[in-house]
Amino acid sequence: MNTAGDERTIARAQSPVRTRRATMQDVAREAGVSVSAVSKVVRDAYGVSPDMRDRVNAAIERLGYRPHAGARAMRGSTFTVGVVLPDLSSPFPTEVAHGVSQELGDTAFQEIIALGGVEPKAQRRAIEALVDRHVDGLVLVAPWIEVAWVEELAVRVPVVAVALHGAPENFDTVTSDDRLGAALLVDHLAALGHRRIAHTAMPDGPFREPFVLSHTARRHGYEAAVRRRGLEPDVVVTSYSEEGGYAAARELFSRAEPPTAILAGADVAALGVLRAAEEWGLSVPGDVSIVGYDNIMPSRIGRISLTTVDQSGPLTGSVSARLLLERIQGRERPVHYVIAPRLVPRSTAAAPPSVEP
Repeated sequence: MNTAGDERTIARAQSPVRTRRATMQDVAREAGVSVSAVSKVVRDAYGVSPDMRDRVNAAIERLGYRPHAGARAMRGSTFTVGVVLPDLSSPFPTEVAHGVSQELGDTAFQEIIALGGVEPKAQRRAIEALVDRHVDGLVLVAPWIEVAWVEELAVRVPVVAVALHGAPENFDTVTSDDRLGAALLVDHLAALGHRRIAHTAMPDGPFREPFVLSHTARRHGYEAAVRRRGLEPDVVVTSYSEEGGYAAARELFSRAEPPTAILAGADVAALGVLRAAEEWGLSVPGDVSIVGYDNIMPSRIGRISLTTVDQSGPLTGSVSARLLLERIQGRERPVHYVIAPRLVPRSTAAAPPSVEP
């Protein structure tokens, strides 16, 4: 009895069957088309009939074909898009990334998300890591980087910047009209009777007009709107975070004459203002009105019901992805897309408390 031989036979039978990776040639044979036709479908190129696209995509699905990233890079395309977010603490950048992903869903492109923080050095490092991996384009959400550096970058790889105001020459931008959005909130509070309206802002960062990020544009819109009504601006510089809003609110509430309304520069900061008001024993909106900006999902929860401005994070991401794909396909003329803000009145803003005689 050949026990050793039997054991070898059993071992061979139990070992997994190795299958080679499907190639573009395999897809072409399966679909009954040329390799160049498969290439056009994978690249989402022009000149492909719907019937051919369906046949090739069906073959790709059956064979589980995935283009090799290294080979695609050598041919000049990896069908990847880098999305650089400052962080994940604020829901709005995450909503933008989700919008990018949704827009790319029916294309050959796949997003790669990287966190760059809010320091220029860290963001440049994240961007350069994506460029080294041969991404076909970049969506930079609230980039804290000198515009001149991004202009040079955009000569090498298509770029769309989100939340950057101004008109750069080499890359596209997608912003909300933040000055108008802040003015809508000021006008809403003033119409309710408020005259002491404070604002939580952020540092300007490495920017000067006309190139500023959204938070600076909002502060400028707030300042212009309150001055237009004969009021004095009252700005506390902090961060767009729950902790930043909380710290700013504690400073404002500790004053001898605190504001009757606080315009937080972002909804996530407004959540911190709401927490501080609760700890201070203040009712909202009975003692103080609180408004935000972004209309993130928590703002819509009934127990929060935050008055805010909607600028649609998903739409921002979707538009950014569309513009980037146009750039990848060869468009050179810069596009600067502005999303109109919309006031969303809810339960956190009302008339100020009556002045005691």
